[in-house]
Amino acid sequence: MKTTWEQVSRIQRILKKEEGTIIKNWGGKLAIALVYPNHYAVGMSSLGFQSVYAFLNSQRDIVCERFFYGAPGLPAGQFTALSLESQRPLEEFSVIAFSLSFEMDYLNVVGLLRSEGIPLSSAARDESFPLVIAGGPAITANPLPLCTVLDAVILGEAETLIPQLSQTLTETLPRDRTTCLRALAEIPGVYVPLLHGPSDHAPTMHPVERQWTANLDGYPTHSIVLSADTEFGDMYLIEIARGCARSCSFCLAGHTYRPLRERTLENILAQADEGLRRRKRIGLISAAVSDYSRIDELAMSLQERGASLSVSSLRVRPLSEALVRILAESGDQTLTIAPEAGSQRLRKFIQKGVREEDLLRAAELAQKYRFRQLKLYFMVGLPTETEEDVQAIVELVGKLGQYFTGQVIVNATPFVPKAHTPFQREAMLPLPELQCRFDWLKKGLRSRGVLVKHDSLRAAQVQGVLARGDRDVSLALEQLQQPTVAGWELTFQSQELSIERYLRKRDDHETLPWQNIHFSPGAETRPGQETRLTTSNLCQ
Repeated sequence: MKTTWEQVSRIQRILKKEEGTIIKNWGGKLAIALVYPNHYAVGMSSLGFQSVYAFLNSQRDIVCERFFYGAPGLPAGQFTALSLESQRPLEEFSVIAFSLSFEMDYLNVVGLLRSEGIPLSSAARDESFPLVIAGGPAITANPLPLCTVLDAVILGEAETLIPQLSQTLTETLPRDRTTCLRALAEIPGVYVPLLHGPSDHAPTMHPVERQWTANLDGYPTHSIVLSADTEFGDMYLIEIARGCARSCSFCLAGHTYRPLRERTLENILAQADEGLRRRKRIGLISAAVSDYSRIDELAMSLQERGASLSVSSLRVRPLSEALVRILAESGDQTLTIAPEAGSQRLRKFIQKGVREEDLLRAAELAQKYRFRQLKLYFMVGLPTETEEDVQAIVELVGKLGQYFTGQVIVNATPFVPKAHTPFQREAMLPLPELQCRFDWLKKGLRSRGVLVKHDSLRAAQVQGVLARGDRDVSLALEQLQQPTVAGWELTFQSQELSIERYLRKRDDHETLPWQNIHFSPGAETRPGQETRLTTSNLCQ
């Protein structure tokens, strides 16, 4: 691709706003293009993406530079054709490494490779093309939807994998592609579809075990590059724990990152001391910040250091009043909680572990400490959900409004069954039924003056297919011409694939495409409860 002055100028404007960019000399090093197939603001707010960027660049024989699908100054959905660090084109990199947190980003993976003239089938790529690999929570749970596109997939957490991965790439890729793939396949946690299957060459998939890091203190995880152009540009992010002790049946993150591990208080505060030299606001990251065993002590220690505090997520059981107070004193305007379901019956069924009295107490605390907004997250279309459960969301929000007089915002998302969760075999509701339930919910909430937001239902269906897809989905992605929902729908139809095939309920004895991706130890998927979806008369 021809480099233009305008392209270079746009990249340099982004770099001028960054603090902490890693610039390395290319001499004698293997060049890896680290790609976040979504907007710069989203990718640079991901601690996982930033950590991989730092880990790879810490390897002596590696130079790693970033690419995005959308960035400040670029038209929406346009790939940054040049790397941020040195403004080199993608064709000069030996490895393309995708960071995949969301299934919908698979469409952009295909769009990027197609725009660069890189064959979408891994079997069709020879020595003249870069090696294409990927990692991240979405692709770890089920790598099959991209198994014919990717040369290798990193399953699990990168910290312990990167040294051996880097050594293998630098030693074998310069020799030949086949030798490199065979060597990668020997690394625990690296899935090579052409060798492990399923593929024309290896039709039976061999077991591959997800890798995880036991000692988080050995791998500080915090912001590397800071920029005002990111979603959290005013804060320094620190991961305080990983995994979750809860067992919510729908949650991919809760099962992908098991077991629960905490950083020591001393380790977190040492990272915070470094961060406070760069930003006044510290953002604490984990599956549920309020579950951290020493959260009160941590929050008060940060406040004593003069830090303002933000958190990624809160559980209302337990919910520390001291933490809520410190968040308010830090200037936070919104308290966010996730009831997920309106009725206690459904919350119990999905193992949310939250009672109505817990939610009411959270609303009281939001009122007491003068938050302006109370944001509530719900899921619609959960297994066994009935008309009464949808109406229960409306009634619960009404009760919370009696305790909180500020603005209440409801963010509702369709339930999408995910691999390696207890609900991995459950059905996703058809689009007409989902639409009907959302219309019912919006009508009931808006009559109470509640602001309602929700994701695209068509996009949720695509996500549902990609989350539990198989090799046929990957072959269909190879034919995708436009990385959009509409483009995907046309491609799916042209390949004579049925959406219902992927969104249906899976029989207990049915072989699942991802069953040879092992999550043990400490992260086994518990057998799903028997669920029978009650027919609702909501749309009759």
